[in-house]
Amino acid sequence: MGKQVRLVRTVEHRPLRRGTHSVDVCGLVQRYHVRGGAGPVCVVLPGGPGLSWEYMRMPALEQSMTVVYVEPIGTGESGRLPTHPYGYDRAFYARALDRLLEHLGQERVYLLGHGHGGRVAQFFALRNPDRLSGLILHGSSPVGGAELEEETRHQFERFIRRNQSNPGLPAVIEAARTMPTIADDRLLTAAVRRVFPALVAHYWNRREELSPLRSRLRLSYLSVRRADGTADPVDDRQSLRSLEVPTLVIAGSYDVVGGMRWGRELQSLIPNARLLVLAWSGHLGHVEEPERFAEGVSGFVTATRPMALLHGGMLAA
Repeated sequence: MGKQVRLVRTVEHRPLRRGTHSVDVCGLVQRYHVRGGAGPVCVVLPGGPGLSWEYMRMPALEQSMTVVYVEPIGTGESGRLPTHPYGYDRAFYARALDRLLEHLGQERVYLLGHGHGGRVAQFFALRNPDRLSGLILHGSSPVGGAELEEETRHQFERFIRRNQSNPGLPAVIEAARTMPTIADDRLLTAAVRRVFPALVAHYWNRREELSPLRSRLRLSYLSVRRADGTADPVDDRQSLRSLEVPTLVIAGSYDVVGGMRWGRELQSLIPNARLLVLAWSGHLGHVEEPERFAEGVSGFVTATRPMALLHGGMLAA
């Protein structure tokens, strides 16, 4: 006589307390914000680098998951490195994330990274696959540097052509031109608010709906260079071919930063990756198509939640 084998879903997390909390990371305060409170834990890394966490709020996703929004070190009320604005490379943010997961007491989580946060997330996933139940790359890319900048310029030119008769376009173009020269948090915040129409698909048709988010955007001046000022090149193409974590790639059809070229390339590089295309979104699909975004993430989570074997009854000898 043997024992039966019964498949059940693992308990993936202990309940997290809603609200704003902090953890010590390398002697610095790392703030994070817990919302939702039901379902598996999803840790969210915002983009920029330097964008404050609030723009990533996803109420529709919070209905089915416990969402932990990271307030990256160097932004908002989190601490700043002694080498600020340098030192915010992917290796540093990966160490900070590892400390946060240890503090949360989660064996495995879903990790969602947006834009630059997506490149941090894939860096972490490649080195710590055992810490993740799944990876969600939202508006991310397999590369950074000059190649990413060139593709962004190309997509921005398409945005200009689509909106060439709009009287608000010159202000967006001027803001995009000056942003790379600004090193002041207040001036950067003003510039990113002016460039905001380029970050979404149809801003001027949805001005009343999207203006409140635009007015709340905050951007800190951070450099992705290492603490000594040397470059931190990003090209994950070869490494991503061996990524072992189930992955969902999300791309907006009108995204000027992490658009369809990168979405398709990430899907082709990462084994068995899924691609969710948001046909009416730019770089902020979680805001522009919140229901479809949440449904796509929830479906991915349902399909990839870990299973465990519990032994009871009889198992054949």
